[in-house]
Amino acid sequence: MDFSKVKSFLESDECDNITILTHKSPDGDTLGGAFALCYMLRDMGKKANVINNEPLPKKYKEFMYPDYEPMDFEEKCVIAVDIASLELLGDNLSRYTEDSKIDLCIDHHMTNKKYAKLYCIDADSPAACQTLYELFKYMKRPITKLIAICLYIGITTDTGCFKFESVTPKTHMIAADLISYNINHAYLNRMMFDVKPRGVIKVEQEVLSNLQFCFDDRCAIEFVPKALIDNSGVESAEFEELATIPLTVEGVEIGITIKEKENNEYKLSVRTTDKHDACAFCKSFGGGGHLRAAGCQIIGTYDEVMKKILDRASELFK
Repeated sequence: MDFSKVKSFLESDECDNITILTHKSPDGDTLGGAFALCYMLRDMGKKANVINNEPLPKKYKEFMYPDYEPMDFEEKCVIAVDIASLELLGDNLSRYTEDSKIDLCIDHHMTNKKYAKLYCIDADSPAACQTLYELFKYMKRPITKLIAICLYIGITTDTGCFKFESVTPKTHMIAADLISYNINHAYLNRMMFDVKPRGVIKVEQEVLSNLQFCFDDRCAIEFVPKALIDNSGVESAEFEELATIPLTVEGVEIGITIKEKENNEYKLSVRTTDKHDACAFCKSFGGGGHLRAAGCQIIGTYDEVMKKILDRASELFK
């Protein structure tokens, strides 16, 4: 990570007419970071837009992009935010998966696959938004209230509201500074973590009723059928917290969430205590992430996927 090179690039004429990419099934960190960067670049007199594989989630509209309007320009520069690998872009953004299409990658994943021309990666940071905050301060750019909100939501959502061990004293000090921009942090945290649509509650009830335990109850697995999400009447962004449920059970060391997608594809979200490495677990299936929270995708029938998961988990509990 070299802030001086990134600063020079962002301030150069080369960096204009900018498309900012976010990962599919977007969360608060990729969106918060992308929009904070977008607003910062626009404040610098540059043209910039944020795009995603899917329509932008309504969950964050009130806070991150209440009045956002895309600019009209011919794309000249591409920046990826919180994207560890190009596979995370999604089919609708596949045009960016070719070599050298990404000019700058801003990320915090230790498993980043180094696909861009220039990098700003801090694997010790709990959120891409923390890295962006430090970059903005290094650049001596003013932080507006809207930018502060975007960064704060990104940090809180990627740290489980400061619960994860990746959180450092620096994280709390950055959050404190962002609160000083007169953001309503109590309201933001309530809306991000406490308030849920009724459809989400119904899905959680169904998932909890079928929670599976194995390996002397040290591993908990929840399965989320695609039809259950589709029939909930709620957009997928509202279900980010589903992955935290298995690890809330006393005695569980590994919590695994299996979300059914299309064409025999299953998305795994893995959460662990300090006894296991979630990233290593997911890397064995081609995924990655962080020490205590990681993800991957597995292709196959449900039975095939379950066998692969249980075989891998059994190695950890021998």
